[in-house]
Amino acid sequence: MEYEKIKNDIKQILSEKRYTHSIGVAKRAEELAKIYGIDEEKAKIVGVAHDIAKEMPKEEAYRYAEENNLELDEIEKLNPKLLHSKIGADICKRKYNFTKEMQDAIKYHTTGNVNMDKLAKIIFIADKTEENRSYDDLDEIVQISNKDIDEAVLYICSRGVKMNLDKKVVIHPDTIDLINKILIDRM
Repeated sequence: MEYEKIKNDIKQILSEKRYTHSIGVAKRAEELAKIYGIDEEKAKIVGVAHDIAKEMPKEEAYRYAEENNLELDEIEKLNPKLLHSKIGADICKRKYNFTKEMQDAIKYHTTGNVNMDKLAKIIFIADKTEENRSYDDLDEIVQISNKDIDEAVLYICSRGVKMNLDKKVVIHPDTIDLINKILIDRM
């Protein structure tokens, strides 16, 4: 797998804004991989590819999931914005021969999951902390993520839950399960 090839493919598929975000995620993933001692090139490749299916129209996303036998849970059926993670993982498996670890990092980057390994946590965090984000607490999240990977995941998940509750949007059970796992692991 070559980063430049995937980056060029992503540039053809995504809008300029989403492409810029993907480059930012790749850069941030590489930084985090260096901090946490995992393969920096692999993190960069997964980072640039993580949103490959993000701008797929809703109808096409549902059709892709059905045609490729992707199992969707009740929340994903209700919220098509969540589909891009599973679809993106599948596309990257088929198109770039991504390993299961790389696929899982893409699959879990939106909701999180109790089975996340370091690469998945890095992509999850990089997606929320890349340089083009403009959250009020971005600097705080970056500082936390540079020191404690699980604390950063917990912070990001908790922040997302609060935002969804404020908007009265359903919360994926994988996010709640991940929060509980991190809290239990710290007891």
